[in-house]
Amino acid sequence: MHIGSAIRCIRKKLSLSQIELSGKCDITQTALSQIEVGLKIPSQRTVEKICNALDIPEFILYLLALEESDMSQSKRVTYNLVYPVMQNLLLQMAAQTSAATATPRV
Repeated sequence: MHIGSAIRCIRKKLSLSQIELSGKCDITQTALSQIEVGLKIPSQRTVEKICNALDIPEFILYLLALEESDMSQSKRVTYNLVYPVMQNLLLQMAAQTSAATATPRV
């Protein structure tokens, strides 16, 4: 599981810079960079802050963080068939969730 890659993927899908996201979740840009490249593992509280800043439920982040190596050998064929579709849907959900909360309601 690589939570940092998932954060980077969602951040880029939402067209946010590291500086913008780190400012929204009250962590340093350096810390966010280290998380994204896997040098630092975020605490649960930091994951919550990042998800709140991205306006996404945590489950989207955790599902996007799954990697083939997280699967048992017997499940990897299924993972490789399902994950690309699931990843696309999760990124669409993240973008829609974020856009829905950013759009002012009249």
